[in-house]
Amino acid sequence: MTTAPTELERPASDEDTVVDRPWITIVWNDPVNLMSYVTYVFMTYFKYPREKAERLMWQVHHDGRSVVSNGSREEMERDVTAMHSYGLWATLAKDD
Repeated sequence: MTTAPTELERPASDEDTVVDRPWITIVWNDPVNLMSYVTYVFMTYFKYPREKAERLMWQVHHDGRSVVSNGSREEMERDVTAMHSYGLWATLAKDD
């Protein structure tokens, strides 16, 4: 007895197979906060060592933005809310 191969269902599009990508928190440059304060926030909230906090602060200053954290959407919503509570301009986005 022979059996015919069964046909596998294929997803309608690539979107159906994309695993949920991590989300990112972006801190944007603003004309209000001092560079030392931004460094302080990164060290205090994210517990980053001074060197990393300063590197991220310089990215914000020179590039206009910096990705400061990544993870689930819920975690990034929490980080964005925290950055707002410190007076920093932050958004979240899906990581590409």
